[in-house]
Amino acid sequence: MNYAQSPFLRFVLVFLTALLSSELQAQPFTKADIARWQQQARQVTITRDTWGVPHIYGKTDANVVFGLLYTQCEDDFARVEENYITSTGRLAEVEGESAIYHDLRARLFLDTTQAIAIYKKSPLWMKQLLDAFADGTNYYLYTHPAVKPRLLTRFQPWMPLMFSEGSIGGNISVVSTERLKAFYEQRKSTSWINNGDHYERESIGSNGFAIAPAKSATKNALLLINPHTSFYFRSEVHMISQAGLNTYGAVTWGQFFIYQGFNENCGWMHTTSYADSMDEYLETIEKKGNALFYKHGNDLKPVRTQQVRIPYKTVSGMQYKDFTMYFTQHGPIAGEKDGKWIAIDMMNTPLNALSQSYLRTKATGYDSFKEVMKLNGNASNNTIFADKNGTIAYWHGNFMPKRDPKFDWDQPVDGSNPETDWKGLHPVDEIVQVRNPASGWIQNCNATPFTVSGSSSPDKSKYPAYMAPDAQNYRGINAARVLSQKSIFTLDTLIAAADDPHLAAFDELLPALLSAYQTVDAATQSKDLSEAIGILKAWDKSYGVTSIGQTLAIFWGEKIQKLARSRAAGDQRFDNLSLTAYTISNTTPQEKVKALAEVLTDLTRDFGTWKTPWGDINRFQRLTGKIQETYDDRQPSVAVGFTSSAWGSLAAFAAKTYPGTKKRYGSVGNSFVAVVEFGPKVKARSVVTGGQSSKPGDKHFTDQAPMYCEGKFKDVLFYAEDIQKHVEKTYHPGDN
Repeated sequence: MNYAQSPFLRFVLVFLTALLSSELQAQPFTKADIARWQQQARQVTITRDTWGVPHIYGKTDANVVFGLLYTQCEDDFARVEENYITSTGRLAEVEGESAIYHDLRARLFLDTTQAIAIYKKSPLWMKQLLDAFADGTNYYLYTHPAVKPRLLTRFQPWMPLMFSEGSIGGNISVVSTERLKAFYEQRKSTSWINNGDHYERESIGSNGFAIAPAKSATKNALLLINPHTSFYFRSEVHMISQAGLNTYGAVTWGQFFIYQGFNENCGWMHTTSYADSMDEYLETIEKKGNALFYKHGNDLKPVRTQQVRIPYKTVSGMQYKDFTMYFTQHGPIAGEKDGKWIAIDMMNTPLNALSQSYLRTKATGYDSFKEVMKLNGNASNNTIFADKNGTIAYWHGNFMPKRDPKFDWDQPVDGSNPETDWKGLHPVDEIVQVRNPASGWIQNCNATPFTVSGSSSPDKSKYPAYMAPDAQNYRGINAARVLSQKSIFTLDTLIAAADDPHLAAFDELLPALLSAYQTVDAATQSKDLSEAIGILKAWDKSYGVTSIGQTLAIFWGEKIQKLARSRAAGDQRFDNLSLTAYTISNTTPQEKVKALAEVLTDLTRDFGTWKTPWGDINRFQRLTGKIQETYDDRQPSVAVGFTSSAWGSLAAFAAKTYPGTKKRYGSVGNSFVAVVEFGPKVKARSVVTGGQSSKPGDKHFTDQAPMYCEGKFKDVLFYAEDIQKHVEKTYHPGDN
């Protein structure tokens, strides 16, 4: 939508773009910059342990943040830069025209001008951390001139305000770029949310467990931290300052807070939430002269507009696309449906979000942690918590708008009706939660909060439906079974619980196949098919690298679900359980058996025999360390027993074939995994996908891969006396 028709407006646009560009583009590193960075670097000490994990020490928190960003850039500058190219809405500058609407989406919800203004108004303590973020990153670039950024040659302190949580997909990621394109170009109606978002996100998921002292062998609370992300999305770090910071865990590349982890007092695990924290409003638009208005009650209110120019890369150089963005009191316009414009209201308080993300890492226990949650700055996560006093707790979401429950908030609501306006936010005490349940355990696997603690779970009738529309899933069913059946846990048995191999989806899917086989004409039953059915009957529905039953079940499950989904309405959405039910009822017995026969043919073609163990197919491989990894059947790889969480696998490993491969290689699933015991001293174990380094040939590129694939963990080095026994090197930023 090109608005720059007049020469004057074009001049203004070019001038403003150039002005803002001076904030964004490379600025030479001055002597004053370099002197300041060198002084800061002397205040920071980095100790790499024998796994390559950085333990970063400083007098102030800002010193530690400086060192953290420096080490992140050492380990994987490409991912640090990628996250800020994405979050600042500049992806089209490196990827071209296809990313324009990705960038427009980012600009609709928060642009760099707003972020700069928020930075300038931030409290001193936050400014110091933001400055340290930029200084640590820029000092890395200064001391590593051979590193050539794709775009960002100088980092600015306001950037983290545009990347303030840590989730693998922030709130705006569910807003369809296709619908944006349809509105801002063709004005055609499309679906409001990215296709398949719920099913696909659920299949990735995350797990968090908390065990109360009553079920702990040592009478100390235990915590499992098990995010499922794209591999290498976060790294393992330890941050220690003389100002009370001592936190360990997983940090998302480019952020300066531990996203999932623990300190000496407590620990926290976030799982992706489906609590309804955002809404769509159908706006009634009227045009009077050249002005646009939207109806709100008996009033007509002006539609706010804002001009934006999106640069994008082409073979002939940088080009630009101009847009007029539209806003109502409910938020930016992101689509159109049945003649009404769609505004999206969601959390847009980046300072609160960033403050909460950082301050919780210094919490001293339950009360302290809950106080930080009152910032209501977390819109995309549930939280599982444990502390040294023995408290375990769970909160379902955090940022939760108050709404009138008579409306269906799963659907777009009428923006012209003032009764649909948000009525402020629910305080923390009102959201769905559990504290010290009588069952002695808490689990969340991106499923309903009403089964998180067995019979001690929250009462669904006490909460409005919009607070927890989350469906049940097979991981949730499996986790509740595992935790309820064991009376006492240790760190070892908590690891075993997290790796429980049962694939709960086949408790329903497999009987349907076996029953169908009984109805098929015996004349059509080949010897191979009969033998395969026998293997599936004997299979214990558990994963393992030697399991042929697992191979047959997963290949058959994928094939029959694909057939069933092809018969569903285009806008029909499935969760784990509903897809299984739909598959069973919408495929015939003959189709179920035929699908298994086709699996035998496919496996024989690709692997020489259909009796192929799962571990021969499902592999871990890391060859290049690049953001987009490549895979090769001819290169070494490691067998992995665990599988996609869509089947109920608590340990998740989503794998697929790639161009030129027959084997499947994982790219999503278990990433940083840790178990923690909160006693007089913290005890913890952890493992990461591959290793700490992204550089092929480095000793820490794949040194943790064998443990990761086998479900084994290393000891976390949390205390100085333990770290000093396992030092690989100690240095100041810029020394090495």
